[in-house]
Amino acid sequence: MGQVLVQLIPLAVAAALSTVPITAMIFILLSERRGTTALPFLSGWVIGTAAGLTLAALAAQALPGRPRKLGSLIGTLEIVTGSALILLGLITLIRHRRAAPTDQRPSWIEGIGSFGPLPALGIGLALNVRPKALLLFTAASLAITGANLNVNQSLVAILVYTALATSTVVAPTLATVFLPDRMEPRLVAARDWISAHGASMTAVVMILIGIVVIVAGTNR
Repeated sequence: MGQVLVQLIPLAVAAALSTVPITAMIFILLSERRGTTALPFLSGWVIGTAAGLTLAALAAQALPGRPRKLGSLIGTLEIVTGSALILLGLITLIRHRRAAPTDQRPSWIEGIGSFGPLPALGIGLALNVRPKALLLFTAASLAITGANLNVNQSLVAILVYTALATSTVVAPTLATVFLPDRMEPRLVAARDWISAHGASMTAVVMILIGIVVIVAGTNR
């Protein structure tokens, strides 16, 4: 169990530092409708993360092969997944350097604060099917499968990943619900910092995590 957590925690941190859900959360919390959209968005993000990893883990459990061959297959898939993370990180870094400052975030984020509860819930769920999120689910599910955990241990691993991966959305949302006046200037500062540096940070994290996943795959 300890070994799989060592692999899962960096992956969950990479998910937690994803700038798209954090930016969406900030725009919602700075909007006038945050009272009706913040918690649905948060619920969609948390539920989608837990469901995404659960489905990925179930799919990984269906991989064919005897234990020794299965370990080799998981290692190969981890190397492929890690390479894809590195490639995605490099593409993100190149796009960030070529883009103008006004193009650093998706246009839909600007208006997300005006959405209703159901669209906010849907966006929270949909953000878990981005390429980065899917690659992280794949890497995490392979780590869980490769550790030969029982059902209870697998559930604990999924809960740990979900808690860490969603913490950067959960904590600010709950803090803003209870302390809106104190949180507002911090949210503005975070929005401005992410606009300037978020894409570069995300790219570097993906590249580093990709290396970690590749190393784990080569050690199978």
